[in-house]
Amino acid sequence: MTKGITVLAQNLQDVSYVKQAEVLAMSLKATNPKTKISIITDNKVEFENLFDQIIPIPFGDSAKDSSWKIENRWKIYHASPYDQTIVMDADMLVLQDISAWWKFLENYKIFFTSKVHTYRGTIADTKYYRKTFLANKLPNLFCGVHYFEKSEQAQEFYRWLELVVQNWQAFYEVFLEGVTRPTHVSIDVCASIVAMILDCTNDITNPTVSFPSFTHMKKNCQGWVDGASNWQDRVGFYISRDCKVKIGNYDQLGILHYTENDFLEKSPVIERYRNLLNV
Repeated sequence: MTKGITVLAQNLQDVSYVKQAEVLAMSLKATNPKTKISIITDNKVEFENLFDQIIPIPFGDSAKDSSWKIENRWKIYHASPYDQTIVMDADMLVLQDISAWWKFLENYKIFFTSKVHTYRGTIADTKYYRKTFLANKLPNLFCGVHYFEKSEQAQEFYRWLELVVQNWQAFYEVFLEGVTRPTHVSIDVCASIVAMILDCTNDITNPTVSFPSFTHMKKNCQGWVDGASNWQDRVGFYISRDCKVKIGNYDQLGILHYTENDFLEKSPVIERYRNLLNV
């Protein structure tokens, strides 16, 4: 069966998610040169050779008037060219060989991580960002890195995800208490609502395993409650000429979710990867 990474990237006026996806692809080529990656986008891709396929967003642009571009996320299942797909957010770097993930993921038709890590390698306390999940007893699913195999189970999940995303306000009214109800569509919340509807949480996640997962660089995930709001103003980021990454004194492995949209402009990441790969 075919396997690969798929990323959905739609630019905003002031943020190039396609550029982020290109750097994600560079990091994948550096650490997993045999792994295929495809991008779903309607925007121009500068470094086309980084991708196995460049796929237009199917069924029209449901997020045309949205500032978050969440409304197209359910389409990844239909657009991915692979039998087995790992989905990643654009603002990520792959910092080590993840080929062993595939063997583990073959045990599932769809899989979400339910815990993420700090840059120090410890399990992140996500309560600050997950008040809605805790108050409404939603499963703690993260869509930033997840997996599916083209199958009846995954197709049913994504059909429900389409329905919930397209009617998120109505589903929020039913499943979420008013004081904890977000005012915008969240793909993590929508996926967790689907898991509740289908009663499939135990089939799609496993809190006892340490991977697949990612390092989540949001401030409060690191245990920082005071001071600068941006992690780049709190701790040093270093990338060597062979693209080994440190944050503070900690070597970074796995998947780094850097989260801040000015990260690529503030760091030498693009230059380092382009030099390493001769891109």
